[in-house]
Amino acid sequence: MRAAWYDEQGPASEVLRVGERPDPAPGEGEVRVRVAFSGVNPGDTKKRDGWLGSAMPYPVVIPHSDGAGVVDRVGAGVDDGLLGRRVAVHGAQSYRQFGTAAEYTVVPTDLITPLPDTVSDEIGALLGIPGITAHRAVFGDGPVTGKVVLVHGIRGGVSGIAAQLAQWGGATVIGTVRRSSDLDAAGLPDVDHVIALDDDPAAAVRRIAPDGVDRIVEVALDANGDLDASVIANDGVIATYFARGDRVSLPFPPLLFANVTVRFLGSDDFPPAAKRAAMDDLVTAVDAGVLRLSVGQVLPLDQIAQAHDDVDAGRTGRVLVRVAPSWPARDGASMPSA
Repeated sequence: MRAAWYDEQGPASEVLRVGERPDPAPGEGEVRVRVAFSGVNPGDTKKRDGWLGSAMPYPVVIPHSDGAGVVDRVGAGVDDGLLGRRVAVHGAQSYRQFGTAAEYTVVPTDLITPLPDTVSDEIGALLGIPGITAHRAVFGDGPVTGKVVLVHGIRGGVSGIAAQLAQWGGATVIGTVRRSSDLDAAGLPDVDHVIALDDDPAAAVRRIAPDGVDRIVEVALDANGDLDASVIANDGVIATYFARGDRVSLPFPPLLFANVTVRFLGSDDFPPAAKRAAMDDLVTAVDAGVLRLSVGQVLPLDQIAQAHDDVDAGRTGRVLVRVAPSWPARDGASMPSA
């Protein structure tokens, strides 16, 4: 099979190779998926680069945890009815050696989610890491019906999904953007309120939610800690999946007296049942038209190093690697953009 891999860590252009690898075969409880699209996430590029001193977990790694394609072989104990099914794949390279940047990937059946015709392969390949993280950020502490949820950085991949999921879950959603000039940016999620962080955001939040917000989805905990402490409601939750530094300083008294819970989100280590429930909900939400995602860039497998560099550079919009032809979606199933 044709695949991309690395056998040492470092810059994408120096360590990523593309060529032929042995075809994998599914074992007991596994399926083989012929991959159409492979999703590229910051976590994938960090593993390749040895982020925080991480070492090579295996002698050879085929990168990327997310993808979509068609089940073409099943292992012992797996229902033959899965053959020919289009599926989204998540966690293919989460504590595992071989991911989706290959013509075939083999995964346990609990790492695939069937896709209806309304959900394209491209969108299916976008769901895993960012979608599961967003779902956990919103619903990890229970339903949000009737609550007020503040979602920071709604132009981003995870936060954009989180904002839409929270609104789908029945919350009043306040999204933030970094600058006032971003308020009119194309592609912002259609949520109840959007405010800018450069224009007295605490006052803006309190005008919308005088009693404070019940949940905060946080993309920069160290940068936004003071703001979050000033708007969080009693017994509120701050769910965070990123900080700019490796240590975080928070304002202790206001968080203490508000009985705040800070939930840290590491996507590779969510409980399997939470991942499974998240993927089911994500596909359902896309199918229902309440979760709208866009593809920023699609590159061929031969250009995987460029795809990694674009993700590392913070390119706006999600990046996919095309491995094989995709299944066309019905009209309105996704909103691809250049």
